[in-house]
Amino acid sequence: MTSQPTLTKPEEGPAGPSGPGSGLQAGLKNRHLSMIAIGGVIGAGLFVGSSSGIATAGPGILLSYALVGTLVVLVMRMLGEMSAANPTSGSFSAHADRALGPWAGFSIGWLYWFFWVVVLAVEATAGAKILEGWIPAVPQWGWALIVMVVLTATNLASVGSYGEFEFWFAGIKVVAIAAFIVVGGLAVFGVLPGVDSDQAGLGNLTEHGGFLPHGAGAVLTGVLLVVFSFMGSEIPTLAAGESEDPQRAVTKATNSIIWRIAVFYLGSIFVVVALLPWDSRSIVDQGSYVAALDSLGIPNAGEIMNFIVLTSVLSCLNSGLYTASRMAFSLGQRGDAPKAFARTTRRGVPQTAILSSVVFGFVAVFFNYKFPDTVFLFLLNSSGAVALFVWLAICFSQLRLRKIIQAEAPEKLVVRMWLYPYLTWAAAAVIVFVLGYMLTDTEHDGRSTVLLSLLVAALVVAVALVKQRITATRKTDAAKG
Repeated sequence: MTSQPTLTKPEEGPAGPSGPGSGLQAGLKNRHLSMIAIGGVIGAGLFVGSSSGIATAGPGILLSYALVGTLVVLVMRMLGEMSAANPTSGSFSAHADRALGPWAGFSIGWLYWFFWVVVLAVEATAGAKILEGWIPAVPQWGWALIVMVVLTATNLASVGSYGEFEFWFAGIKVVAIAAFIVVGGLAVFGVLPGVDSDQAGLGNLTEHGGFLPHGAGAVLTGVLLVVFSFMGSEIPTLAAGESEDPQRAVTKATNSIIWRIAVFYLGSIFVVVALLPWDSRSIVDQGSYVAALDSLGIPNAGEIMNFIVLTSVLSCLNSGLYTASRMAFSLGQRGDAPKAFARTTRRGVPQTAILSSVVFGFVAVFFNYKFPDTVFLFLLNSSGAVALFVWLAICFSQLRLRKIIQAEAPEKLVVRMWLYPYLTWAAAAVIVFVLGYMLTDTEHDGRSTVLLSLLVAALVVAVALVKQRITATRKTDAAKG
């Protein structure tokens, strides 16, 4: 039986004395954290994955994004409450460790690491395809290797290097999507000259079969298609552990999540479905954002969007490698991974954790090229539902940690979950419902994704429970001896 968790467990503070193995350093500036928070919620999936959602739900895809966006806001509020009280590079994994037991921290930490290692392969391949199209003299695998090596070097240099790269990557995404919303919005409301007023307009939301052309059920299917494009919202809470003022960074990122999702996701998707009929063939053939840019008469729309997608891919790769390595670092510190993972260089970089994550990323890239329809498809599907598992763990961790924080250090509750515990339970119920609904989805691989993810999760939890039992036995024997 696990003991009651407390808030007095030592933290791996964001800064410490310089020297090998001294811990992570406070190398992220406020502007880095601000841009990581803003850009972290804009993944490449928004640009390349929205077409299938629009084709499935029509203009009703706005409801799908709104539902998932609301869920993410609630989950981030819970995570913000816990992370502001106890900033740590392990974030939700460390919180689960304290609230639910070592088995939970071990399981959710390794599953999250596994998710991002697979993402590294997906994003490296996506970026390589774009770069090969521009410079075909270098083969696709060569570009994937170059991209991975460059970003690995960036992460190995210092956390400040990661922050600087991410600042500019995220900055380009933010500027591009903000410009798209402004220009597209002007076209939708008939202010922009040279745009076909018969094609663009609010009428596209209700014409062509209505707002829900495939019925209300399509909104739920749309949820399945868009939910994973929101993964990454939690990165600021991991990065905050290496900032100068972790509590302020977490609080700011948590409070700004609502407008970030409203503007970048709902705003941009609204512009797309208002500019073009949802059933326009160009949305499927070209991609939703490219088709929208084309409709505005912007020349070389495809290449412009390729550049923006490439930036998003590089940003996701950069953050994915950072996130995987910091989770491995936290697992190492808690004894849930090799101790070498918790060692840092003089610059506060967990070198072994980074290189280990990269090695597995390279292995996944190899599988993507060599066995795309077998081994890599298994990796992809078996990590697909991890986002929902992480969010569920955050819900249950917050339910318990709120009581502990309230009892031991109420002054640390600078961020509070709204309507606790009712909204927390409601969010958990929605996540369980989405997982259940995925089991009924055979058309978009929802069922196989959930089943394979549950299989991998069960194996990881089994290992965690065995490890916890062995640790407890050793402590008992030591106490007796």
